[in-house]
Amino acid sequence: MKYDIIVVGSGPGGYVTAIRASQLGFKTAIIEKENLGGICLNWGCIPTKALLKSAQVFKYLNHAEDFGLNKPENISYEFPNIIQRSRNVAQKMSKGVEFLMKKNKIDVIFGTATLQKNKKVKVALNDGGEQTYEGNHIIVATGARSRELPNLPQDGEKVIGYRQALNLPNQPKSIIVVGSGAIGVEFAYFYATLGTKVTIVEYLPRIVPVEDEEVSKQLEKSFKKSGIKVMTNSSVESVDTSGSGVQAKVKTKDGEETLQADIVLSAVGITSNIENIGLEEVGIKTEKGKIVVDDFYKTNVEGYYAIGDVLATQALAHVASAEGITCVEKIKGLEVNPIDYKNIPGCTYCLPEIASVGYTEAQAKEAGYDIKVGKFPFSANGKATANGDNDGFIKVIFDAKYGEWLGCHMVGNGVTEMISEAVAARKLETTGHEILKTIHPHPTLSEAVMEAVAAAYDEVIHI
Repeated sequence: MKYDIIVVGSGPGGYVTAIRASQLGFKTAIIEKENLGGICLNWGCIPTKALLKSAQVFKYLNHAEDFGLNKPENISYEFPNIIQRSRNVAQKMSKGVEFLMKKNKIDVIFGTATLQKNKKVKVALNDGGEQTYEGNHIIVATGARSRELPNLPQDGEKVIGYRQALNLPNQPKSIIVVGSGAIGVEFAYFYATLGTKVTIVEYLPRIVPVEDEEVSKQLEKSFKKSGIKVMTNSSVESVDTSGSGVQAKVKTKDGEETLQADIVLSAVGITSNIENIGLEEVGIKTEKGKIVVDDFYKTNVEGYYAIGDVLATQALAHVASAEGITCVEKIKGLEVNPIDYKNIPGCTYCLPEIASVGYTEAQAKEAGYDIKVGKFPFSANGKATANGDNDGFIKVIFDAKYGEWLGCHMVGNGVTEMISEAVAARKLETTGHEILKTIHPHPTLSEAVMEAVAAAYDEVIHI
């Protein structure tokens, strides 16, 4: 029962870590209390994208005439079937992770883990009994869960988190979404597209507040056009679930307002899963609800490491995966560099989609850069116009002195597939002039990247 590496948690941080460890020759085990793939694969990233695709197809069918087609008669759907397709996609992906575990000869232990001193992990096995395992290196990748506010307790029925939102038995006629980060706006788009009356309540002055201000304004404009009510500078003070639906008291800058809906979705962030896993007993340091690690994910206790949503880094699947790979490669003794957290792409999959990396315009100015800013609208892009969806734009920010690509911010259909150009270019320290001289294919959405860069340097052609 001794391993080189034991990984606790099998989300996109944990299972990727285990595979890379096995590739490097380590005898590896992974401990999972529920389903392989963790929250992201089973109750997050993957099933939400399946739901959003169903909504997008429904929208296309209803706008067939815009594409010169006869509108199909009696366009309808069965809400449980949409949910079931999403669950099937998640289950298929989870089985794929199961295959990868077998392929890479990783021992999978199903149970609830508790860290012990002297590099041991005690596991309450799902099929009964208890077992203790020993590892030279133990990596905590237990992820996170939906955050609960004291004034917005989740009952799983009328006040729900993202997990229940993925698996509702019936479509609500109305829903209040509290919080407008990625989770909030994705569910808002999904339900609104299927006809649910949606209200977003955001505490800060604008929705998707981590994004560039112009991106936030564009998304709000698009959402309002699609019938979503957006309330910023607002907060839910209390909820009353005693009736048939929910009554939410919302504090706004103009006073208090009572909203009524079938369901309230709390999408106000996540909380790390670090309770009751043995951190205190082992002596692992935490700070503000996060595990403290060095640049290569070592905790203050020798032989114990942590990656993913339990850290104070960006709570993104691809960040957790990269951290796990970096961690085990360092353990192996390979030459690795710390992750550059300023070059992490973020994507939001409502429509229009959002994708961004690097500094926003405000952040670049605050950092003291003299900047060049370029912006190109999809309304001037041939492929977007042919696609029949040309809302949005691409915005780029460069250092005026050296041409360094400081930031890239996109909003529009398909932009989540385009942001990698900016991420790779920034990694390679590419300048604006080099992007300008890189020939982009026509007609593509990606041409808009080149055009935005051209706009920054007063060389834009198509606007």
